[in-house]
Amino acid sequence: MKIKTILVSQPAPTDEKSPYHELARKYNLKIDFHAFINVEAVPGQDFRQERINIMDHSAIVLTSRNAVDHFFRMCKELRLTVPESMKYFCVSESVAYYVQKYIVYRKRKVFIGKQTFLDLMDVIKKHKDERFLVPCSDIQKREIPNLLDRAGVKYTNAVFYRTVASDLSSLKNLSYDMLVFFSPGGIESLKKNFPKFKQNGIIIAAFGPTTAKSVRDNGFRLDLEAPLPEAPSMTGAMELFIKREAKKK
Repeated sequence: MKIKTILVSQPAPTDEKSPYHELARKYNLKIDFHAFINVEAVPGQDFRQERINIMDHSAIVLTSRNAVDHFFRMCKELRLTVPESMKYFCVSESVAYYVQKYIVYRKRKVFIGKQTFLDLMDVIKKHKDERFLVPCSDIQKREIPNLLDRAGVKYTNAVFYRTVASDLSSLKNLSYDMLVFFSPGGIESLKKNFPKFKQNGIIIAAFGPTTAKSVRDNGFRLDLEAPLPEAPSMTGAMELFIKREAKKK
């Protein structure tokens, strides 16, 4: 089939040079964006009941921009001043760059993984004397605590934000050639908002192994799983898939 319409289950990118816009122009695609999940803050008052003392930790593990935002939001709500000595272990360069929104980069110690949490573990293992705090959502990837346990490091998982299904009533139907997902929460939102959804010929693309597993576990057909060795980004994987489909008769 020739792919003409795509729904991406994330907010629309604000950058005009976004790879999605380039992809749409290059292949004459209609790409719509709609966030399938929303992130809600855990209030400081609720967090206090968990008896987790942020200042007992010497290092913060940051796996996403949401983790960055909610860590510093929580510190503000609890009226905590993060010490200059705090270390930050970021899963990727983009997350590390985003940390600069809150700290003076040159004065802090920031450690960066290549792209995945497994990559970051290579860095964390070199700092086993630290006590790590992992700000996460209520649907944290199981891989993260598993790898930390295996490495024998001291850490605390702390839920700073929750992931909830968006109200998708403004989407009257899902008559697209391709649906693109980035988290198990997106798949859950699909099922909640469209309980009668039938995939039929619709292509489902998923980024990351946990999202891919959720697609299959929920009885859908997974047509495209990213990242690929030759395409580390979702847009790169989508382009390869579009090219391949266009060659079919």
